[in-house]
Amino acid sequence: MTDLETRTTGRPGALRRAAPALLGYAAVRALGLLALALWSAARDKSAYTLLTARWDSLWYTRVAELGYGYEVRLPNGDVHSNLAFFPLLPWLERLGAATGLSYADAGFVVSLLASLAAAWGIFAVTEHLYGRNEKGAQRGLGRVVAGDGRAGVCAVLLWAVLPVGIVQSMAYSESLFTALAAWSLYAVLTGRWVTAGVLAALAGLTRPVGLAVAAAVWVTAIVAFVRTRSEAVTDGAHGTPRAPGEGARSVFGMLLAPLGAAGYVLWVGHRTGEGPLGYLDVQAGWRNGFDGGVAFARFVADKFTSFPSAPAGVGLIAGVALLVWLYVVCVRQRQPLALLVYSGIVAVLALCASSYFGSKPRLLLPAFPLLLPLALALARLRTSGSALIVGGVAVASAVYGAFWLNGSGPP
Repeated sequence: MTDLETRTTGRPGALRRAAPALLGYAAVRALGLLALALWSAARDKSAYTLLTARWDSLWYTRVAELGYGYEVRLPNGDVHSNLAFFPLLPWLERLGAATGLSYADAGFVVSLLASLAAAWGIFAVTEHLYGRNEKGAQRGLGRVVAGDGRAGVCAVLLWAVLPVGIVQSMAYSESLFTALAAWSLYAVLTGRWVTAGVLAALAGLTRPVGLAVAAAVWVTAIVAFVRTRSEAVTDGAHGTPRAPGEGARSVFGMLLAPLGAAGYVLWVGHRTGEGPLGYLDVQAGWRNGFDGGVAFARFVADKFTSFPSAPAGVGLIAGVALLVWLYVVCVRQRQPLALLVYSGIVAVLALCASSYFGSKPRLLLPAFPLLLPLALALARLRTSGSALIVGGVAVASAVYGAFWLNGSGPP
């Protein structure tokens, strides 16, 4: 049976199984927040303000408090409109404010809870793929023991210790989006098409890249249908059995998946009077667009015009090469099509957009399937060895995150 045709049967103690991953994740995030607090105090800054009331966080809270229609006109003619920010996070901030929290506090709480939900979703996806003997053997897991959750824990911890992991604790939309994307992908892998479609639609209301989740739902459902028809023709019978009504549920899930992103984009076009492409005009006001990576290539090339910035250029090239290598490994390890489509689109949109270049690492944060090859390698090590590696990287990530947020530019 394929991954798509395998359904989980409601394993008892799902939260208990995920507890080590969630506790480890919370410990890494606490370390990052502690480092930020100490660094910010030394610079006479408020760590909480950095997390909740600067850069994009302010735009989200303004949408929550005042609605859409606010814009800033810059001296160079650029227009920064809050229509560029998708509505789900502001809606949740408004809901939190109804309980007596400030909008900034509500944004922080949403990100805190969403980051834990994202960690759990990453664990669930990884355990579903690599938590059983036959699947572990097919993907070359070696010493990973069936059902011990090591691969899932390692995947969550690697996501937590990313250099830009501090963003997971900010009142930004990355944690919320990653949570919705991870659980939608898990629903696809377990054949829960309607759930996958609903979560994909919500992801589409969170960030423009929500279309990557919708694409994963669509491509996987189409391939599953074609495969079933092909098997039926080849066998001269009914092919692989499908649950009653599964075809209708997959079609319904496909219809739901793009509604969030498409609905908001069309609404912006109607509000601005620019039609279906109105949202692109809004993004152009922020100097955001898709140029196939030309602007990013020029940005990297400019680093080699002087010696002080040349090492940064080398680092950027190495980073892109690492991403490409990880994706190739994901393909070679036969990750499910849903994960490959999703992570591929997220990476392409992040690298090939002509947006603010300092944000590219943050835009790659939701592409967690790219971490799975590293998680599997880490899971093969002894516990002491993997703990030492994760601990060292966590300290480095905490220090870098504190330095990063105390800088002059937005993450």
